[in-house]
Amino acid sequence: MHEILKNNIYLVKEHVGMFKAANNYDIYDPESGKIIMHCREDNLGFLTKLFRFTDYKRMTPFDVRISTPDGQQVVRVTKGVNVFLSKVDVMDDRDSHVGGFKQKLFSIGGAFDVRDTNDQTLCSLKGKWTGWDFSFMAEGQQLARVTKKWAGLGKEMFTSADNYILEISDDVQPDNPVRQLIMAAVMCIDMVLKE
Repeated sequence: MHEILKNNIYLVKEHVGMFKAANNYDIYDPESGKIIMHCREDNLGFLTKLFRFTDYKRMTPFDVRISTPDGQQVVRVTKGVNVFLSKVDVMDDRDSHVGGFKQKLFSIGGAFDVRDTNDQTLCSLKGKWTGWDFSFMAEGQQLARVTKKWAGLGKEMFTSADNYILEISDDVQPDNPVRQLIMAAVMCIDMVLKE
C-alpha cells in the first residue's frame, strides 16, 4: 500500500468544466494545501464520452487512476457497463485486486458493500438521501466519512464541480488495506450514486 494513504483527512476537488465527459480530480492535504494525488480518467472511448452526456451516464464504464503528482499509481478503480446495480473493482499500486464494491438494491441515499478480495464484506458505505453525507460503517463503528464541501452558489450553479472532505478515523490503522477501498469509494460515490 502506498505511503500517501496513511493520512486521515483529504480534500477532493473535481476539475471545473461545463461540458466534460471525463471525471478528473485533485486530492489535497488540507493542512498544507498541496496537491498530493491526482485522479484521472484518461482512456475514455468515443461511445463512453457520448453516453456521458445522456441519462445513461451512470451506466457507462470507467477506469480511474489515482496517482501521486509524479505519476506513481496509488489506487485504480474500474467499473464495466451496468444496467441496474454497479460492481466496482479496486486495484492497488501494482494493479493487484484488493477488493471492490457492490451496490445495494434497495437503499435510500445510496449504499455499497465494501468487499475484500475474497468477496467478504469489510464495511458498508451508507448515505443520507437529504444531502451529501456518507459513512463507512463496520459493526456499528464509523471507519470514515465523506461529506460535500460547500463551494459557493455561483460555482455550483454553473458547473458540475464537486468538492469532498474524506475523514478516516484514527481507529483505522495506517497499514490497513481498507484505506485503499475507502479512497476508491470517493470516486464511486460521485460516478455511481450522485451523477
